[in-house]
Amino acid sequence: MEYVKLGNTGMDVSRLCLGCMSFGVAERWHHPWVLDEERSRPIIKKALDVGINFFDTANVYADGTSEEIVGRALKEYANRDEIILATKVFSRMHEGPNGAGLSRKAIMSEIDKSLKRLGTDYVDLYQIHRWDYNTPIEETMEAMHDVVKAGKARYIGASAMYAWQFLKALHVAEKNGWTRFVSMQNHLNLIYREEEREMLPLCKEEKIAVIPYSPLAKGRLTRDWNETTNRSETDQVQKSQYDATANTDRLVVERVAAIAENRGVPRAHIALAWLLQKQPVTAPIIGATKMSHLEDAVAALSITLTSEEIASLEEPYVPHPIIGFQ
Repeated sequence: MEYVKLGNTGMDVSRLCLGCMSFGVAERWHHPWVLDEERSRPIIKKALDVGINFFDTANVYADGTSEEIVGRALKEYANRDEIILATKVFSRMHEGPNGAGLSRKAIMSEIDKSLKRLGTDYVDLYQIHRWDYNTPIEETMEAMHDVVKAGKARYIGASAMYAWQFLKALHVAEKNGWTRFVSMQNHLNLIYREEEREMLPLCKEEKIAVIPYSPLAKGRLTRDWNETTNRSETDQVQKSQYDATANTDRLVVERVAAIAENRGVPRAHIALAWLLQKQPVTAPIIGATKMSHLEDAVAALSITLTSEEIASLEEPYVPHPIIGFQ
């Protein structure tokens, strides 16, 4: 396993991050394919065994049960001082007023609930899950700063927003002497590259860590075009994100397949190797529901694509509608 600094910080993270949206109680979530605790724990243990020290979850994943499962497993299997634990806040956690968003009230309430579920005194990275159009960014940034100063988070990060919004948040923090975001968790893969236009250059300039989610386009980059899985058939989020551009995306998937066949490796190796060479990507977030998913991800670290292969993979891409934001 390789380790790198998380953006402009001194904290070391594994080159791969284990995304924990796949773990939880299915009955409390709109994704029926999530793994329960018994099936989740071997995946978490395997991640630790291959050297992954970076784990990302969110309060909303399976109604908090992802945090509970991850917290219990890491407490048993790992040394807390060596683990980089990240979670997120924004989405609705209860009905009625103040049940969602990034108000000071919501942030202060949700960090304590997340810490309780995770069974820890602090998280290493506390992230806003989306932009809150109903709360002044000044209120959000001051609350996040206070979470850090209270010792409940070591660093703060953001996810899935427009570049102008992210820059505004960075400016507000700097202007007021508050804690700045150190990471951006955005949507980036071979069939969704809109982040290359503004967000990636911004992050490179500001020395922000990029920890992209959906690096394999929820599996679409890893299998034959007409092959389906339980997740692809039931995940409505996946359908809304990718179905509209299926005809053009297919050409990219076929390029991945051709290069993988030529090299004699699984397609996941090629798709991840492309993402790992993309600047300033720090640690792609891998969603694993099988041991092979982790094995493929680790193997991708040893692959260096040629400039010709990169050009071939990128050539069929066409502009896509913006997806993933509120």
